[in-house]
Amino acid sequence: MTIKELVSELRGLQAKVAEAWRILDLDKKQIETMEIEAAMNHPDFWQDAELAKKQGQRLDELKKELTIWEKLKKDAADLLEMAELDMKDQSINLREDLEKQLLILQKEFSKAEFSLLFSGKHDAGNAIVSIHAGTGGVDAMDFAEMLLRMYLRFCEKKGFNTQMVNESRGGEAGIKSATIIVRGNHAYGHLKSEHGVHRLVRISPFDAEKMRHTSFALVEVLPEIDEKAEIEIKPDDLRIDTFLASGHGGQSVQTTYSAVRIVHLPTGLTVACQNERSQSQNKETAMKILKSKLAKMYEEQQSKEMDKIRGEYHEAGWSNQARSYVLHPYHLVKDHRTEFESKEPDKILDGELDNFVEAYLKWNRWR
Repeated sequence: MTIKELVSELRGLQAKVAEAWRILDLDKKQIETMEIEAAMNHPDFWQDAELAKKQGQRLDELKKELTIWEKLKKDAADLLEMAELDMKDQSINLREDLEKQLLILQKEFSKAEFSLLFSGKHDAGNAIVSIHAGTGGVDAMDFAEMLLRMYLRFCEKKGFNTQMVNESRGGEAGIKSATIIVRGNHAYGHLKSEHGVHRLVRISPFDAEKMRHTSFALVEVLPEIDEKAEIEIKPDDLRIDTFLASGHGGQSVQTTYSAVRIVHLPTGLTVACQNERSQSQNKETAMKILKSKLAKMYEEQQSKEMDKIRGEYHEAGWSNQARSYVLHPYHLVKDHRTEFESKEPDKILDGELDNFVEAYLKWNRWR
């Protein structure tokens, strides 16, 4: 590469960084960072521990994002300045070193550019993930637990925090259903690709004749809606049931009616929570999830896509498949929306979902 071509490449990279800066609205995020830091210096800020924690997490996320792009912006400018100087004064002869640094910078940009795919309204926020066993009996319940483990492993690798809010165990194996809240930067953006019906084909470990079985599970992914969101829920529209908790929660589990199930009568949406320590905490968490479900449902109604959000009312069967996992007679995981596939199902089921997430985000952005 000639020094002239090098300068041209650097100018192009600098323009891409500037465009990314605009799309991500980083000027606004710089202001938000300063505002949070100023608020944290006020003595009243720490009186609300929960709010202080959320603001602290938001500040960490903003600083992490800004650090990446500020460095890219500075490095691109510094490298371009050196290349232009080299072009004017050929006796300096920095071309080979500049070319190596350009390659490093281009790789760093490509890695950071992934964040541009998170352009959805709720992509930056937290996610609520529910998994429901579908057609397939005990195999389906086992598959649902496999998916739960896959998402927990994925979240662990991404540094996301997870909170189990409801889990209904199967009689012989696996789970009938489970709901987790995932908190972290762009948690919903990463996990929204998982929404839909998942299909598993394998030799059943529960079949004495070792026959091949097909089973299904439904995965519902919702954005966690801000408590201040204007979602009106009338008390008369709710049926609230309490029952004995059967999951985590301490020594009082299964001795008090702390678990809560809320049914929104106009829509039929149902939310259950049993893993908090008290009935009031379970009710609060369940209401938060219900609000998220309603908000997403209203959005889908406006775009005439209601079928995508009727979580527990979808039939997790042959139609509406998002992804297939084939473990026999060959190994293949295929996303039926993006056509992306992997021949390493063990790695996928261990939470290595990055390639599927990226393929979905690109497909969703340009379709």
